[in-house]
Amino acid sequence: MTADLPGTADLSRTRRGGLWHHLDFRRLWIGETVSQFGSNISQLALPLIAILILRASTFEVGLLVTCQLAAFLVVGLPAGAWVDRMRFRSVLIVNDLLRAAALASIPVAHWLGVLSIGQLYAVALLTGICTVFFDVAYQSYLPQLVQRQELVEANAKLQASESVAQIGGPSLGGALIQVLTAPYAILLDGLSFLWSAAWVHAIRARPPRPERAPDRNLRREIGEGLRFVLGNRLLRAIAMCTGLSNLFAAMASAVFYVLLARELRLSAGWIGLIESTSAIGGLVGSLLARRVADWLGQGPAIWVAALAMGPGGFVAPFVQRDWTLGLLALAQAVMWVAVVVYNITQVSFRQGLCPPALLGRMNATMRFLVWGAMPVGGVLGGLLGSAIGVRQTLFVVAVGSALTFLPVFLSPLRDLKELPSAAATV
Repeated sequence: MTADLPGTADLSRTRRGGLWHHLDFRRLWIGETVSQFGSNISQLALPLIAILILRASTFEVGLLVTCQLAAFLVVGLPAGAWVDRMRFRSVLIVNDLLRAAALASIPVAHWLGVLSIGQLYAVALLTGICTVFFDVAYQSYLPQLVQRQELVEANAKLQASESVAQIGGPSLGGALIQVLTAPYAILLDGLSFLWSAAWVHAIRARPPRPERAPDRNLRREIGEGLRFVLGNRLLRAIAMCTGLSNLFAAMASAVFYVLLARELRLSAGWIGLIESTSAIGGLVGSLLARRVADWLGQGPAIWVAALAMGPGGFVAPFVQRDWTLGLLALAQAVMWVAVVVYNITQVSFRQGLCPPALLGRMNATMRFLVWGAMPVGGVLGGLLGSAIGVRQTLFVVAVGSALTFLPVFLSPLRDLKELPSAAATV
């Protein structure tokens, strides 16, 4: 018989051996890990298709980044209200299948000789919309699979897998792109989403469908999510810090691959190797996150990690086709340590703070605020790259990124060793 929530057997195993013995969490973990490998292939392949095959301009590459992220602005807020009305597990499966189909259209179009930049924009937009729904449901589903005190461990394990995928994915992607060409390598990402859907389907814990309120109203429900986030000083500070960081990260993404592929003329294999080497920092961060939070306290861990993200950005504007490529990978690795410690700490706090009925809307509101800055950053990065140059744009990004820690540093988070666990406005 299917249980509504993790059963006592699962919980007793969890107490004895941690989440390694939590069957449903393990299924979610396995599916997401392989999907992350595929996504890292696409993250490299999509801009390289635009740059190397379709000969896209710097602005067009920036617009491609914008299309990938525009969904967070377009459907970010209503997605949370819709997801709160559905079974999270079903949302995950449907959006995995839709992303697989969208990505599969790219090699088909290339084989037929009709691949265009317009299709890349459409695929990026559709997969972005699916990612919005998937991510909101994903972060909302996790607290239903594990207990509150296990959230940091669960997020750390999931982040560790993402980091391993970021280490191996770009190198694997670069090699596959050279062997298969980018349009066909991206098909593997589509297959990885099918894999993820199969494992999510196998999860036994199936909480009941949320009750349908007779007077439910989409606008009111969106407003409840906004008021919960914006009415809490800690969440406001986290949203400002993360949103600014993402704005500058998207600006960098719009020109970074142009620098490596066009100006430095690096092969896909070398670009993938640089990305993989730098991503080692993400794995280290996932292993250190809990210790850093215990050592510094949860609040200080958030702002110290945010502060540590900035300095590494000053290497990219000056990198050349020489030993400085190694320095670039090292700087990005250090940056990724900080990024992952920050993300694990603040996401776990958000999940523990929020009432279950508001999880989808809280996550969607945060995604709207912090990821909604990214399409804006993609456009700004493309425009600046065309107007003042790629390296100059990366220097502007480095200066801005070094200041993004200020919202959390100037908030009550600076001194809070233990963050509140009650869903209350601070």
